Amino acid sequence: MNGSAGGPVAFADAIAAGPVVLDGGLSNQLAAQGCDLTDELWSARVLAEEPEQVVAAHRAYLAAGARVLTTASYQATFEGFARRGVRRSRAAEVLRDSVALARRAVGERQGVWVAASVGPYGAMLADGSEYRGRYGLSVPELERFHRPRIEALAEAGPDVLALETVPDVVEAEALLRVVDGIGLPVWLSYSVAGGVTRAGQPLAKAFGLAADVPEVVAVGVNCCTPLDAGRAIPVARAATGKPVVVYPNSGEDWDPGQREWHGGSRFAPSAARQWYVDGARLIGGCCRVGPTGITALATALSQEP
Repeated sequence: MNGSAGGPVAFADAIAAGPVVLDGGLSNQLAAQGCDLTDELWSARVLAEEPEQVVAAHRAYLAAGARVLTTASYQATFEGFARRGVRRSRAAEVLRDSVALARRAVGERQGVWVAASVGPYGAMLADGSEYRGRYGLSVPELERFHRPRIEALAEAGPDVLALETVPDVVEAEALLRVVDGIGLPVWLSYSVAGGVTRAGQPLAKAFGLAADVPEVVAVGVNCCTPLDAGRAIPVARAATGKPVVVYPNSGEDWDPGQREWHGGSRFAPSAARQWYVDGARLIGGCCRVGPTGITALATALSQEP
């Protein structure tokens, strides 16, 4: 049993059996389709107002070879929508819709999974805080922020929850409290730089938080440079013994003030073969990695025995 008819066992079996290709950056694909992402809600605005664009973006990654579609809920929060005058009931509906739209893109295909994206608290602030962490909030405060959104996404029945771009261990601890007993598999993915979390904590400690959490089926990194991603894989594997998830960005530099990317791409899909050898089982791309990059990555992984 797998794909849209799958569940916790199916997804865990898939990543135990071999490499599973994730999609790439949803925001860059939406931009390529002509969507305006200058709003503070970012892709969440497109999710709420232009759902067909989201379906089209998911289908572009399916055509590219992705086997996991990540929902457009990264920056969708009750608080963010409330600032725009969106009722709480409507915000919950939009969160659930993110899963339904990915399911619609999958259609009758087998061997494809839907991951419900749970972005960090800093993404809601829309000021680059997810690349710094240390918000000044306690674990219970962050737990109260994340719980309603995670519960709404879980109600929609994704195959896995993606706790992603987590900048520090305080937020990771809060997220792990929320998913305790959630009834879905989870992956936990940090944003890192220079061998530590964005908040400067040792990676072994950060990954180790998930070592004994049964819901967590994979740990790793995303939205970091490909070089930092490769270095983190053995650390994640050693700290937890779990499969590793890795989906770096293109390696370009993000300026949160100007909301622009600078520099050239350093995403080399051929590196995925070594990532697999080192323990990565969920492998894809994040910001600025589009369908072409995912096709190249899938091709590289298909050559791995």
